[in-house]
Amino acid sequence: MTERFDKAYYDRFYRNPETRAVTPAVSRRQAAFVAAYLKHLQIPVRRILDIGCGTGATLRALGKQYPRAVIQGVEISAYLCKRYGWQQGSVVDYQAATPCDLVVCHDVLAYLNATDCARAIANLARLSRAAACLGILTADDAERYDPKRTDSEQYLRPASWYRKHLRPHFVNIGGGLYLKRPPEATVWAMEQLF
Repeated sequence: MTERFDKAYYDRFYRNPETRAVTPAVSRRQAAFVAAYLKHLQIPVRRILDIGCGTGATLRALGKQYPRAVIQGVEISAYLCKRYGWQQGSVVDYQAATPCDLVVCHDVLAYLNATDCARAIANLARLSRAAACLGILTADDAERYDPKRTDSEQYLRPASWYRKHLRPHFVNIGGGLYLKRPPEATVWAMEQLF
């Protein structure tokens, strides 16, 4: 799988303005949202892990939101690890010495078959002390994404499949942000999505 995520892949989906899936501005806005919501909930963030960090736009943006936090990027792509110095690893079985306050995993889970994806979700729960920020393309998004800017070689499972597997580990509080069960902050029933 690592050969698939080579320079050509990242040039197409990350660097080329005509075909990239997410702009750097989107990464900055998302980081600002996550930081604002976690600060609102008074959840301290001292360690951030971005697993499947790509070129690192979101990780760097979160680093600016939390300048004192230790940040770690993990990637399966040998190309990106060499270029950016990320640690090589897979969301399925990556292990950290201690759980991180915030774990980020965008556009990774849909690349995994169902067995590995379920293992990866359980691993994200082990890696997270307080919160996770997840971006997952699902079959329910078929009318929402641009196929020219989205890699078609993903498993488009229903959103209900992900909810079922995430529910034992996390509380969905919106915007792709999840709190580890049991949440260390009070989140009212109407603030939870499932």
